[in-house]
Amino acid sequence: MDISNNEISGEIPSILGNCSNLTTINLSINKLTGGIPQELGNLEELRSLILFENNLVGPLPPELSKCTKMDKFDVGSNLLNGSIPSSLRSWTGLSTLILSDNSFTGGVPSFLSEFEKLLELQLGGNFLGGAIPSSIGALVSMFYALNLSNNALTGPIPSELGKLARLQRLDLSHNNLTGTLKALDYMNSLIEVDVSDNNFTGAVPETLMNLLSSSPLSFLGNPYLCVNYLPSCGSTCARRNNSFKPCNSQSSKHRGLSKVAIAFISLASSLFVVFVLYVLVYMFLLRKKTKQELEISAQEGPSALLNKVLEATANLNGQYIIGKGSHGTVYKASLAPDRDYAVKKLLFAGHEGTRLSMVREIQTLGTIRHRNLVKLEDFWLRKDHGLILYRYMQNGSLHDVLHEIKPPPTLEWSVRYMIALGTAYGLEYLHYDCDPPIVHRDVKPMNILLDADMEPHIADFGIAKLLDQSSASTTSIAVVGTTGYIAPENAFRPAKSVESDVYSYGVVLLELITRKRALDPSFVGQTDIVGWVRSVWSNTEEIDQIVDSSLKEEFLDSSIMDQVVDVLMVAFRCTDKDPRKRPTMRDVVKQLLDANPQMRSIKG
Repeated sequence: MDISNNEISGEIPSILGNCSNLTTINLSINKLTGGIPQELGNLEELRSLILFENNLVGPLPPELSKCTKMDKFDVGSNLLNGSIPSSLRSWTGLSTLILSDNSFTGGVPSFLSEFEKLLELQLGGNFLGGAIPSSIGALVSMFYALNLSNNALTGPIPSELGKLARLQRLDLSHNNLTGTLKALDYMNSLIEVDVSDNNFTGAVPETLMNLLSSSPLSFLGNPYLCVNYLPSCGSTCARRNNSFKPCNSQSSKHRGLSKVAIAFISLASSLFVVFVLYVLVYMFLLRKKTKQELEISAQEGPSALLNKVLEATANLNGQYIIGKGSHGTVYKASLAPDRDYAVKKLLFAGHEGTRLSMVREIQTLGTIRHRNLVKLEDFWLRKDHGLILYRYMQNGSLHDVLHEIKPPPTLEWSVRYMIALGTAYGLEYLHYDCDPPIVHRDVKPMNILLDADMEPHIADFGIAKLLDQSSASTTSIAVVGTTGYIAPENAFRPAKSVESDVYSYGVVLLELITRKRALDPSFVGQTDIVGWVRSVWSNTEEIDQIVDSSLKEEFLDSSIMDQVVDVLMVAFRCTDKDPRKRPTMRDVVKQLLDANPQMRSIKG
């Protein structure tokens, strides 16, 4: 039952408790008043109760504990109060719990640690008080969000919080928390953090430095928090983080210097000046030396690693080629048994007027960190080509796994789903967490690389814009993208909107479901995968007629079939001809999570 967003007023009728077959109730975004009827506890089949953004009052009825199949419970943005009843521990399959923006009291319950399948916990904007329980570290499956903000919480962050290694969003802002942020140093999956307006002390962990650089407001309001300016962060952090003192700053009380100290400083300064002059002379002479075409310029990117790569590939000899795409040729360089790299050679019509902007663009791309984006390790630019260095991915591209490897490897639905979800997370990060947002413009299986655990990593983000800059002096305009993945509105013009990425992502979803190419030879006429799937579905509405035959055995589990159909619906929405009707990538992530609420973990 879904009658959300209808300006319905009055109280929730207790007679709803007689609708014994109800599995979902969504009354959100209305004007409902009164309390939550205890009779809803009679709905033993209820899996989803969504009541957010109303004017509901009173406590949570303990009788709701009888809804033992509860998967999603959202009563955020109401006027509810009281403590969180311990009887709700019977919701052992709960994946989403949202109680934010109410007036709950009584502390963060320790029994929440029993929700082993919990993916999202939103408790912000209440009056819970007390300390963060160490038992929260038991929620190892949680990865979408943990929000404890605006709760008058006290004490330090428990070290056990660091066990939430898969968590992507953490909000502890506007509390009275103390101690250091050391526990967060082990949470490498975080893409959003807000610890502002607390009393934290000590250094911001190295793993959070990029988040500090991109969103310094999320760390403000902690007067004794300091920053170690690391080489990996460089001057970017220093420019953006003027509000944070360096951890190694000296106390102002030591103002007087002895004559010996002054003499020592003078000597050191003189030696430093001599050293700088020596380096400048050396660099001037070095630049006059004749360079081979593939030598590395230290002024255009870090050079040591690339020099080794060029040696390992015999100056990019053809025998090391592992792939060719629309953006260039890819080589494999093995520096050690556990150190393999992929180096992409880009060809462009560069000119001196754009070189500086291209260097800055690549440097910006190099600062982007996300578990589902390929990390740029190094780069080098010349007038007519560039080299971009990435870590080599053991399982190649999604295109290889779906279409090229013979015999085709087995791909269970759980693996395909995780590839879809991880790719969605990566695109969501590019669209929402980069400033300015990055439009990929060429989303396709060939640009989705798979590591040893089959976790996806999006490659070539930002490359299309880079190549645009390299051809800025030309008069022709090329359509960026790959045929079969280009949104209809971009058929004759460059794709520059996030909606175009969403369309391309929808095509990737269809390939994951069908294991057919975007332009498969089996399609009759001149249709593509979008037209073929829509045609078959509209005529039959039978998923068996669409899905990869190797998945049909898994359909003995009806929940798997339901997930595939739900993901197919997401793909249909993504590939809508009207870009205004397509979901955002943030919406896509939520829809994918809704398609598989029982997901227990993420690989990696």
